[in-house]
This record gives sequence, structure tokens and C-alpha cells, in this order.
Amino acid sequence: MHTFHVSLKKVVDDSYDIETGYELEQKLVEDMKNGLIGTISNVAIITDHNVKTLHAEKILTLLKQAGFHADLFVFEAGEKSKTRQTKEILEDAMLAKGFRRDCCILAVGGGVVTDLAGFIAGTYARGVPFINYATTLLAAADASVGGKTAVDTPLATNLIGLFYQPKKVYLDIAAWKTLPKRQIASGLAETVKHACLADHDFFEYLKQHVDDIWSFHPDVCEHVAQENCRIKYTVVMKDEREAGLREVLNLGHTVGRAIETVSDYRLLHGEAVSVGLAAEVNLSYQLGHMSQTERDDVLSLLERCQLPVAIPSYIDREALVQKLYTDKKVKNATLRFVIQQGIGGIVEFSDGDFAVPIKEETIRKIIMDMPKAP
Repeated sequence: MHTFHVSLKKVVDDSYDIETGYELEQKLVEDMKNGLIGTISNVAIITDHNVKTLHAEKILTLLKQAGFHADLFVFEAGEKSKTRQTKEILEDAMLAKGFRRDCCILAVGGGVVTDLAGFIAGTYARGVPFINYATTLLAAADASVGGKTAVDTPLATNLIGLFYQPKKVYLDIAAWKTLPKRQIASGLAETVKHACLADHDFFEYLKQHVDDIWSFHPDVCEHVAQENCRIKYTVVMKDEREAGLREVLNLGHTVGRAIETVSDYRLLHGEAVSVGLAAEVNLSYQLGHMSQTERDDVLSLLERCQLPVAIPSYIDREALVQKLYTDKKVKNATLRFVIQQGIGGIVEFSDGDFAVPIKEETIRKIIMDMPKAP
């Protein structure tokens, strides 16, 4: 008998820059020409049908003018498209167009686009470089840092995927002006979540400047984008692979992801997270980790962000309770929740454990007692 040991110890530097600014398309192309993706000249632009005409076609033209071989790959916008089937269709389309290992993937769009494109990049030809060009506040708040890529299935959300880091991320604040108000509000939900879990001062800043965000005040919007990145990076840097601390970023998501699915995606991701945050602050208050004033302060800010804090009347609340068990924090068939400590902190229940088991009857009562929206 003989044993051959394969030693594969690695030291990998996955660092990258996040550039925040206005109308960054030309800067993106200049960076690519100047070595951001090495000598690669084949670029697959992945986007959705909404972003295609707003931003992706312009970037395609600029890349072609700069001498790149580039093609657009477009899918139907919305969370319903974040599936293995869409991934397969896009991959087959890339193969048919001759894209092989010597290509780069450029994601142009919001979180669904960056999630799908990053997952494809991580598996296509066993891994090709990719760049995120984020066009939504939600993507700036949630998808720009961390490298988590995934698809949804009927049985679970975001459990089929991998960690794969981009070469660079561009946050184009000018693109926010092309978004419907619901999309801006959706991004604000993740922004409020970040303030709730990590930074009371940022929470107060949002209270003071909500109207400035709606009017796209440049300094305020840049500050909001940068604070989102800072807060998420601080967590991800300490726990890239979601072994413990990174669970705090799921604040509000246990109920949020469930209600998003049960609504059949009639609610946008941020709208669902907002309802999830409303449920979570009620739970935190009940467990003694928030005062009534703090709870009401969070609910008030969410409403000022034009976000829902009540459960839509068309939602089957019992189905919602059962859907909670598909959450990725569930262990041994037990529901687990991330809980706020006041505003700007998270309860650490034991060393490195930031989610606590909650009995089904406890969260059921909170869900059943929440107000009903039209």
C-alpha cells in the first residue's frame, strides 16, 4: 500500500477596489484597457432586459470602440430569473458565441445580475475573471462586497452558489436616477439594515438625510454608498466564508427571504427585507434587547424610506411561518434568528454565535400579530 500526499496550500490575494462615482462607463473601459483583466480581450456582458437599453448597450459600444470583442447576454429582469435554468441558458449562449477560458464576464445591473454573473464566472471554464458594474442602490448596499454568488431554488434561496471575488466593482450613482422609486426604496432597506446592525451614528445620519437621498444629493448619495461598503466590508473581512460573524448580515432576512418567496416575488427584495426587519425588531423588543422607543424608531425610518412594515393581505401567514425553515441559518430543523442589540449592534449569544434558536410558536405569534397591508 502506498499513499501519495497532494499538498495544495495556497495564499490567495482576492483584494479588489470599489470605485464610487457618476457615469463610470468610460473609466471602466479605460481600466480594462490598462490591464484590469490582463491581456483578455473577450468580454461577455451579462445584464437583464431593463438594464440592457439603459446602460449595457452603451458599455458594449464603448468596449467595441476600444478594440474588445464583446457580446451582450440578456435575461428577464427580476428575482424569478435567479435560477439554475437561467444560469444554464446564459452559459450555453456564451459557449455558442465562442467564449472559452480566455474571457471576462462583466455584470451590468443590480443584485440579481451580479449574483448570477458571479456564479457563472466562478464555474465557467472552471473560473474566469469578472467585474461588477452596479446600477442600483440595492447592489451598492448588498452585492458590492463579499463575493457571495448564488441562485434560488423552489426549496431554498441562495444555497446553491459559491464565494468568488470580482476584479473590481463600480458603483455608478448616476444610474440610480434611472430607477423607479420602489427600487430606490428597496436599496434603502439594506442600507437601514447595515445601520441597525453596526452603526448608530449612520442610523441617525439616515434619519436626517432621507429626503436628500430621494433628491439624489451627490454628497449624501456617495456617503451612503461608501458607508454601506465600509460596514459590510468590516464584517466580511473577519468572516469571508460565513462561519459565524457574517450571519449578522442576515438581519431581517429570515422572515424577509421567506415573505419574498411566499409573495411569489410581488415584493421586491428590499421590501421583503423591510417587513423582515419589522418582525425582527418586534422579536428583539420581546426578548428585551431593544427598548420600545428604539423599535419604533426603526419602524419609523423604514416607513420614511417608503418601505412596508406590515404583511400584505394576500400573504398566507401560516405558509410564511413554514417557509422560514428554508432559511440557511436553520440547524437541526430549528429556526435561528439574528437579533439586534438596540440600534447599531447585534447580540452575541455565545463566543462567535450571532444567531439564537427561536421557538416556532414565538415567531408565529409575532407574524400573526403584525399589521395587515392592503
